[in-house]
Amino acid sequence: MIIMSTTKNILLQKLEQGKNVYGTCITSTGPMWPGAIKSAGLDFVFIDTEHIPLSRNELALLCQLFKANEIIPVVRIPSPDPYRACQVIDSGAGGIIVPYVESVNQVADLVCAVKYRPLKGELLADYYSGKKKMPDDLRSYIQNFNSANMCIANIESVPAMERLDEILSVPGLDGVFIGPHDLSVSLGLPEKYDHPDFEAAVKTIIRTTRKKGLHIGVHFSLEPERQVRWVKEGANIIVHSFDIALFLQRLKHDIQFIKTAVGDAPSSNDETKLIV
Repeated sequence: MIIMSTTKNILLQKLEQGKNVYGTCITSTGPMWPGAIKSAGLDFVFIDTEHIPLSRNELALLCQLFKANEIIPVVRIPSPDPYRACQVIDSGAGGIIVPYVESVNQVADLVCAVKYRPLKGELLADYYSGKKKMPDDLRSYIQNFNSANMCIANIESVPAMERLDEILSVPGLDGVFIGPHDLSVSLGLPEKYDHPDFEAAVKTIIRTTRKKGLHIGVHFSLEPERQVRWVKEGANIIVHSFDIALFLQRLKHDIQFIKTAVGDAPSSNDETKLIV
C-alpha cells in the first residue's frame, strides 16, 4: 500500500522562498518530543537511522507525530539504498538524507527513489536517462505524487568534495548536509573544526552548493556561534545539535550551579563527546 501525502512540505516552501529553516536532531522516541520541538519554533527535525537503532514502526510513528505538529521530519537512511528511501518516504518523511555520498550514480538512484516513486526498475531507468519519453499524463502524476519530497546528500569525505560539482549537477537533488565529524576525519583532521583546512573545505562546499542554486546545512552539536558563522557564509538549513547533547549541556550547567550555590563541591568537568 502506498499513501499519497497531501501534506505540504513547509520546509521546502520556505527554502524556495529564500528563507532560512531551523531544526535539530532527535534520537529519542518519547511522545512528548514533537510538542516540545514545535514550542521551540523549529521547522524540521533530523531523524537519524544511520547511527540510531529505530525500527520501522518507531520511525513511522515519529514521522506522523511530527507532521501532525507541523514539523517536517527529515530522515537519514543507513546507506545509499533507494528501496530504504522509498520505505522512509512511505512512513511519512518529508525528506531523505543520503549518508556518505561519493558518486553521481548514488545520487541519481536516490533521486529516482524519492522523486519518481512508485516507478522502479528498467522503465524508470529509461525515463530518467531520456532513453524513453515519459507520457505527459504520467509525468504530471509522478511530479504531483512526489512534490513534497526532498532529496539531500551528505557530503562528508574528500572523494565527495573532489566530485562535488558532478554530484550537485544531478537533476532532482535539493541540497546538501555537511557531516563535520566524518569530513574532519576524512581530511585527516579529526574534530579539528577550527583548523584552517577544515574551514576552507566547509566554505568550498557551501559556496559551490549555493552557486548551483541548491540548499545546504551543517550539523554541529556544539556552540551556536558555529551555526551563525556558517549561515553568514551561505548555509540556509540550520541543523543545531541533538536532544541528548542539549539535555546534557543544560543538566550539567544546572547541577553545577546548584552544587556551587549550596556549598557542595562541583563535579569534575567530564569532557564526554557525543557525536551523531
